[in-house]
Amino acid sequence: MKIPPLAVLLALLSVSVAAASDAPRPNLIVINIDDLGYGEIGPFGGRNRTPELDRMAREGRKLMSHYAAPVCTPSRAALMTGSHAKRALPVPHVLFPAAAIGLNPAERTVAEVLKDAGYATAAVGKWHLGDQAVFLPTRQGFDSFFGLPYSNDMGPAAEGVKSNRGAPLPQPKAGAKKAAVNEDDGVGLRGTQPPLPLMENDKVIARVRVVEHIELTRRYTDRAVAFVREKRERPFFLYLAHSAVHFPLYPRDEFMRKSGHGLLGDWVQEVDWSVGQVLAAVRAAGLADKTLVLFTSDNGGPLQQGAVNGALRGGKGSTWEGGMRVCTITWWPGKIPAGTATDAMTSMMDVLPTFARLAGAKLPADRKLDGVDVWPVLAGNPATPPRDTFHYFRGLVLEAVRSGPWKLHLAKGELYDLGDDLGESRDVAAAHADQVQRLRAIAETMRGDLGLDGVGPGCRPAGRVENPQPLIAHDGTVRADAVGNVARLP
Repeated sequence: MKIPPLAVLLALLSVSVAAASDAPRPNLIVINIDDLGYGEIGPFGGRNRTPELDRMAREGRKLMSHYAAPVCTPSRAALMTGSHAKRALPVPHVLFPAAAIGLNPAERTVAEVLKDAGYATAAVGKWHLGDQAVFLPTRQGFDSFFGLPYSNDMGPAAEGVKSNRGAPLPQPKAGAKKAAVNEDDGVGLRGTQPPLPLMENDKVIARVRVVEHIELTRRYTDRAVAFVREKRERPFFLYLAHSAVHFPLYPRDEFMRKSGHGLLGDWVQEVDWSVGQVLAAVRAAGLADKTLVLFTSDNGGPLQQGAVNGALRGGKGSTWEGGMRVCTITWWPGKIPAGTATDAMTSMMDVLPTFARLAGAKLPADRKLDGVDVWPVLAGNPATPPRDTFHYFRGLVLEAVRSGPWKLHLAKGELYDLGDDLGESRDVAAAHADQVQRLRAIAETMRGDLGLDGVGPGCRPAGRVENPQPLIAHDGTVRADAVGNVARLP
């Protein structure tokens, strides 16, 4: 056989490389719901009527063992950075208004990775990774931001931020003291909190009270749909992080009293409507075969708010399955097998490496990532599941470890076989001492990295600013040194 000359081989190679670089890159959408219980939506056997999510599941693939974090901030840090939250943003709980710390600007977010690969990027909804100027989404790879810098319950009680829709608003107490920044950990204002800000990029555009709260889901949805329409000619990444269904509960009028499960069910149904609007916009733009959509929740549902987590034990704030395993659906017609489900372990940390692979983007090479590329799982053909172990951190503490179906709660040595006992109701440690020993050894390997408690040597530093200030002061002024503009909101 005659071997082609070197020039011919090089020409063929250049054509191959060019073809690979010119391969269509998918649009990427993450819809992240706040505090949505595992048992709240139809595709996961939930109690609420969710026709849009039902259709998404029929056309897509359910991730039955997708893990987030017990609470908001760490879950979002993991999603954004592809790392354990404790590695990228080591905080004991969540951030509050005027926090001195936030996601370090030196971190490489999924938005930055995709933007460098030519993607248009937008964040719509809740951020919760720092509210000072250097921590905002527009400094973390997003071309635009519209939403709240933190949770919708962080504001004055008299403005409807601490009570559900329809509840009487408490009046401020005379002489109430304003909270000071916590100087020990810098996580922000507790107690009497400043007004809740709605932001456009780096500027406050409104003060969120009852009326604004009611309209949040619709406004987020409208922004998301507009982004899809505007960017249809180029690859885009949309991060739609709803404030729903986090307390306080504020469904719009057309969803009130429609679910039969109170305000929470009503707001779940509004979220379902929103998902339908976004997917309809994708279809109308002719992008259904070019777009991957991931629907998920940032943590399990809070039991004290009446959330339902199905067969899972526990809820938000815990490392029981009900606190960290979240209802998740992936959708990409023609690429993700329709009407399927997988028990393979996936996590928020896997979003960045998976999206980078699909976008042909470069992963950060100067830091450790804990996430893995789970595209084979999404595509339905995993020869070997890419993840066999998972570490359950609650803040800075490693509380549990899972390997295969076995899960060990470290404090009491309780062992559960999740393959046979998803509800973690039967402690089988006594009968499986070998598994207990094996899982403790897996946990111990984390001691020299992230640490079992406290900040370990593998934790990267959080970002920090001096003299953090509220985005809106208690008197209604927007500070010039916080967001670059000065105004008094009504």
